[in-house]
Amino acid sequence: MTRKQAREQAFILIFEKSFRPDEDVLDIAEDAYEDEQIEKDDFALMLAKKTQDNMEDIDIYIEKFCKGWSLKRIPRVSLAILRIAVCEMLYVDEVPVGVSINEAVELAKTYAGDNDSSFINGILGSISREHCNG
Repeated sequence: MTRKQAREQAFILIFEKSFRPDEDVLDIAEDAYEDEQIEKDDFALMLAKKTQDNMEDIDIYIEKFCKGWSLKRIPRVSLAILRIAVCEMLYVDEVPVGVSINEAVELAKTYAGDNDSSFINGILGSISREHCNG
């Protein structure tokens, strides 16, 4: 499985978690494996778990740069994409920040609304500038 496919799986798991907030993402993944909806991948699991474990800090970053938007106003698909990307940017050192941003924009083009990819790109670009310079 490619990293692109693994990110997509991590996104799906975090998106599903938004509907099942009291469940651990690893349990959600097990359900998906049993139903053969996704295949096991170490990177996807690591990214989904790390996103879940750092969700509070990740959401603080996202909210800081969503000028005029609360997290509740962001569509679930876009929020899941943002969470995965911010997790990669902050907690997965082997992935270049630019790759995380590009992959998030591509996921948004596939799964989110028409204007969501530019919204996601703007937020991630702002986080990148602060994170890389701070």
